[in-house]
Amino acid sequence: MRIVQWVAIGSLALVAGCDSAAPPPAAGPSAETIASAAPVQGPQIDVLAVGDSLFAGYGLASPAQSYPARLEQALRQEGLNVRIVNAGVSGDTTAAGRQRLAFTLDSQPVKPDLVLLELGGNDLLRGLPPEQTRANLDAMLSELDKRTIPVALMGLQAPPNYGAKWQAQYDAIFPELARKHGAALVPFVTAKVFADARMLQADRIHPTAQGVEELVRATSASVRDALPEGE
Repeated sequence: MRIVQWVAIGSLALVAGCDSAAPPPAAGPSAETIASAAPVQGPQIDVLAVGDSLFAGYGLASPAQSYPARLEQALRQEGLNVRIVNAGVSGDTTAAGRQRLAFTLDSQPVKPDLVLLELGGNDLLRGLPPEQTRANLDAMLSELDKRTIPVALMGLQAPPNYGAKWQAQYDAIFPELARKHGAALVPFVTAKVFADARMLQADRIHPTAQGVEELVRATSASVRDALPEGE
């Protein structure tokens, strides 16, 4: 669910599921890319991706096209032995994510080395108060702090049609919470994807396979930098 120039913000009863044709499969890595990929080395780095439909891969042809799956491949091509578990659930608000976080963490076979936290878009689409979004994300980050799990917080933005005051309150949530909890802030909503209809599915909310590739290109370096030192 998402943001930046949401051209079709009014059609957002589609928080959990829209009926749109699946985009063509994402092109796999080229022979040139494979040839230049660094060999995967070192101990496995376990990453848990907690988010909504943008992580779940809503509307894509297969889970292999989702952002976490493609991010994992991009990092492994850099030689990093990264494995990402996709815990994205379409339609999740921050309240829903908060409710399931402890169970999700406890269900992992090993403690994650890093959590990617991407929630808040559905709060915005449902018009939930920014202070509620902030409180839920704050509680989730506190839980992760308690478990000494590093976090990369995916930063979102409100569209201008929500009004200047709302936009300012919402946009401030992510950098302020990242500073408070010492989390890495990863700008996730990029105009290159969410303001470009060619990168979006028919609902004008969810990225196509091509849009996911652009998201990975825009964020992989920040995620790589967020991996714990020595990993």
